[in-house]
Amino acid sequence: MSVIYRRAVRFEEVDAAGIAFFARFFNWCHEAMERFYDDVPDGYVGLITRRRVGFPAVHLTADWRSPLRYGDVANIETSVTRIGTTSATLRYVLTREADGVHVATIEHVTVATDLDTMTKRPLPDDCRALLERHLSPPA
Repeated sequence: MSVIYRRAVRFEEVDAAGIAFFARFFNWCHEAMERFYDDVPDGYVGLITRRRVGFPAVHLTADWRSPLRYGDVANIETSVTRIGTTSATLRYVLTREADGVHVATIEHVTVATDLDTMTKRPLPDDCRALLERHLSPPA
């Protein structure tokens, strides 16, 4: 099971070649991660500001297959491929909405972090439950 986040490519996100700049994909995946955590109390913002739990990236891999251009809409499908004691691996599969073309796959390893001490901590129970609901086999 996955969560889908729909995101249009903005003019400022394309480069001189007219295609989405590669680093923007990581921003979009972070936006998708924020939406993924909507199902925990107070969502991602509540995790950060109230509960002081962060999920910094510790590893990223990306494979691009097709470009996105200004005005294209990407459907970003977020699923979970691995859950550890303190970490989780999220997979984002981006497809172009207009034609269903697979644009990119990005894997993102995060570690639950106590933002006051900047040390790793066990995944909160509600976050673990959410991650487990979206667990899928590795690609």
